Amino acid sequence: VPSVLCLGDCQLQTSCRIQKCTTDFVSLTSYLNSALESFDLEFCKALRAYSACTYRNSKVCRGNLDYHSAVLGISDLMSQRNCSKDGPTSSTNPELTHDPCNYSGHTEARKHQGVEKTPPPTYLFCGLFGDPHLRTFKDHFQTCKVEGAWPLIDNNYLSVQVTNVPVVPGSSATATNKITIIFKSYQDCTDQKVYQAVTDDLPAAFVDGTTSGTGGSIKSLQIVEKVGGKYVEMHARYIGTTVFIRQLGHYLMLAIRMPQEFAMAYEESQDLQLCVNGCPSSERIDDSGHLPLPVMGQLLPQSGAAHPRSVYTLETATTKCHEKMLVKDIYFYSCVFDLLTTGDANFTAAAHSALQDVEALHPRKEHWHIFPSSGGGGVGKDSEFSVGLGLVCLILVVFL
Repeated sequence: VPSVLCLGDCQLQTSCRIQKCTTDFVSLTSYLNSALESFDLEFCKALRAYSACTYRNSKVCRGNLDYHSAVLGISDLMSQRNCSKDGPTSSTNPELTHDPCNYSGHTEARKHQGVEKTPPPTYLFCGLFGDPHLRTFKDHFQTCKVEGAWPLIDNNYLSVQVTNVPVVPGSSATATNKITIIFKSYQDCTDQKVYQAVTDDLPAAFVDGTTSGTGGSIKSLQIVEKVGGKYVEMHARYIGTTVFIRQLGHYLMLAIRMPQEFAMAYEESQDLQLCVNGCPSSERIDDSGHLPLPVMGQLLPQSGAAHPRSVYTLETATTKCHEKMLVKDIYFYSCVFDLLTTGDANFTAAAHSALQDVEALHPRKEHWHIFPSSGGGGVGKDSEFSVGLGLVCLILVVFL
């Protein structure tokens, strides 16, 4: 008998894994939010997984007090939550456990699945600002007319549409005065959510008045107001996407970072996306990245303008832009172009903020700056050239 007792004792010490069952249950329920409708469903799935784990250990743990406490606790919790004993269970492997509404957590979980060659996710950046200047997912930089409503992004997860209006009568340059974003319904993470901003109305909520998605983690989709009426951020964690929207002066600007696997998930009929393929050639103002400057003295009178504009010369515009941007990259030259075209100093702040958004969202630091000498479509290294020489290469256009 002593030897049998010894054997049982040894087995209890080496084989009872009730602590592992409990740890897995805590891991499965740690991200759940009791305020959400899906809480009971997910909690019951975790409880059934906990119960199954205790059952598998029932023989080796029969003398363990923690085991009996766990069994009683599970029974009480299942009664409180009206959980059925039969039904789906959560995965009890903590390495595979992740919040399905957190893209970064999902990618981390994939690393632990034994797939050694799983590459890290690739993020893409797109931005639109000024008159308007577009930086595509491929880091191509263009200046476009695109008057009216145009799709920036239109894939299976997200739609972004901008509306552009003429800035100066007689000029082909436009700027954005309306942005509409649709976060499409995604699994249990969020219902479809629509956001809309227009000049002087940059809300910190979706059209339905909510500030977050419904279902899944309460933070799977969220709007954060950074500066009242002037700057909001949207974080769609379920698709790893971040959106910045700002108003500077009378116009709006946007920057977005999105995983490549989602950004490129669209049908053939959705190929008109400025962030993906750039502006149609007929809508471009620039010539391979080189910006046409309005000939001084040909700017139209200030009549009808909301605010009187001072007329900038090439020298004063260059000086003004250099106050905000020391590196003479495409953002600097976009600033000069916008000042000469509109006379509106707010476009200086817009170009500066656009570059700040690049630094905050673009995944590769070496690609932050783009220089006109690299053809406007690629990413330059330190290929800076002087303002005078660079602008000689620009096309001069008389705006009628």
